[in-house]
Amino acid sequence: MLSKSLAGATLKPLILSMLMEGPKYGFQLVYRARQLYDGQVAWSNSKLYPILHRMEHDGWVESYWQASEEGPDRKYYRITEDGKKALAHVQQEWKMVNAVWAELWGQQTANG
Repeated sequence: MLSKSLAGATLKPLILSMLMEGPKYGFQLVYRARQLYDGQVAWSNSKLYPILHRMEHDGWVESYWQASEEGPDRKYYRITEDGKKALAHVQQEWKMVNAVWAELWGQQTANG
């Protein structure tokens, strides 16, 4: 199971990256995150929506309502141009961190 602190650190870039796949409503985001983390992350709507609202306030995502054939209307989220810029910046940061871990842990993994 992914620790809460690491899951929290990855939440915004994960949401933005999932929204690059296309607009999604809350449950779709939670479901996709569980898929990506192979069920190793404990995500809930109560954790997701405050972050989405903050990202909307920051101009990184925008929301809209859409009618659903299977129940009540759903609030969808999509990434904005500012969100794409924020994602590009955070991708560079994570790539740098990944390179550090690859260097430090790559030898250890290769040598057992």
